[in-house]
Amino acid sequence: MYIYKKLTTIVLFSCLAAMPVSRAYSCFAVIVGREASQDGSLIFGHLEQNRGLRNLSYRHVPRMQHEPGSVVTLARGGTLPQADETYAYLWTSNPGVEFGDGYFNEWGVAVASNGCGTREGTYEELVARGDIVDGGIGLMLRRIIAQRSRSAREGVDVAVSLLDHFGYAASGRTYVIADANEAWLLSVARGKSWIAQRVPDDAVVLLPNVHIIGPEADIEDSENVLASEGLVDYAISRQWYDPDSGEPFSFREAFNAPAPEGSFRSNYGVDPRQWYSQSLVLDELTELPVENQLPFALYPDNKLSIRDVAGIFRSHGHMEGQEPDMSLSYKLGMPDDGSPHYHDDRENGQICSDPSQELIIYQLRNWLPAEVGSVAWRTTAAPCASVLVPWYAGINDVPAPYYKQLPLDKLKDPGFYLDPPGDLFDYDPKNAFDTFNALERMADLDYPRHIEMIREKWDSFEDQQFLMQQAIEEAALKLFENDPGLAKTFLTDYSAMRAIKALEMAQEMLNDLKTINWAH
Repeated sequence: MYIYKKLTTIVLFSCLAAMPVSRAYSCFAVIVGREASQDGSLIFGHLEQNRGLRNLSYRHVPRMQHEPGSVVTLARGGTLPQADETYAYLWTSNPGVEFGDGYFNEWGVAVASNGCGTREGTYEELVARGDIVDGGIGLMLRRIIAQRSRSAREGVDVAVSLLDHFGYAASGRTYVIADANEAWLLSVARGKSWIAQRVPDDAVVLLPNVHIIGPEADIEDSENVLASEGLVDYAISRQWYDPDSGEPFSFREAFNAPAPEGSFRSNYGVDPRQWYSQSLVLDELTELPVENQLPFALYPDNKLSIRDVAGIFRSHGHMEGQEPDMSLSYKLGMPDDGSPHYHDDRENGQICSDPSQELIIYQLRNWLPAEVGSVAWRTTAAPCASVLVPWYAGINDVPAPYYKQLPLDKLKDPGFYLDPPGDLFDYDPKNAFDTFNALERMADLDYPRHIEMIREKWDSFEDQQFLMQQAIEEAALKLFENDPGLAKTFLTDYSAMRAIKALEMAQEMLNDLKTINWAH
């Protein structure tokens, strides 16, 4: 139990600085189709979760022209021709983690991913078989999608063309690629095996760290499902699928890594976070054990809002005797040690937990120009102790405190990105991630008491933003009709104003909590 309630700021930050850099830990995603949301927008939320000392930057990368003959160099040495022009995007960079960044481009295309381990062979085995070529692809896949895609479907096409050529370098992953019209899940296994499924417009999809595309994905349905050539035959050859079983092919059943013995998934037949979040969406307990896995998509009676989706990601609910906290409230269902951010075990179904470092909820509306209608509601650090701030697809800058001041060419270099210098993670009281992360850690010192004060301020801040949203966007649309550049500047200034105000409030709350903890 984390009980040291009189730690000084120096000791707290020293402990944080001593944490080792490590690989990605876990993520969670929620996708809400246009007909399942309250306002008709497509909603895509992604929670980035990693172990170790991290510093996530959020920055704008402009549209770029490239010289003829330019190439893109992948992390393991492969190359491909650079596009003549690459689109602008907002980039969550997460140095030291190969699969921890996310992208939101000027066309309103959002890309993020969840690690989903598979039973596929080792990297060396697939290189020897020829299913990984020129080192394969991993780190750069999301960036290339954002740079070259004007729609989600185009993003899927870009991705699978690269997978078919290079092969995937990591064990497995599910990418979510979304725009204002549709969202796709692209599930990949090491090598050249992949399947993509479109999210139904009237459904909600919940994505943990296991593959969820199952037998409902009809490979013959080319409007909604795509698959790598020979996928089923390959699964048969590996004895992962028996065509004589009478069961339809399921990527989930064929490729998922086996559940660890004694785990929740092994005991009950389902991933605990998928099960728990489904109970939240449907507002009813899903009986355990689950006989035939959970469905790919849910069709809830009640339509979801941005706030509803944020509530899922802020949940600390856990199971006691298979009874989940059915509320979306961040306050209920606390782990029994009273400190959610030091409770490591995902087996209890927690969504928000210690590794949480960023939540982005994309609100994508197809009746508005992408510059105005596509907005990323983003928290810096864990969502429970942080606040949603709007970042519009059309903005052309991000305030300096929200990213490390590194040259873009350096940050985009795979060698630097995957092996950054240790001083990149030095605590900086002016840096947004460091400030919000410190506030989160300070809240953990007496979570039940501290979080009430924090959420009272953040809930009011978010209420104000949602109330202002229509007026802000109406003003932006009027400007957009005559001067799109001025409209982008207006939205840039608005997003920056809210972001800086949020940072100032976080710094004030952090100072207040320091005083409270010293007093006790």
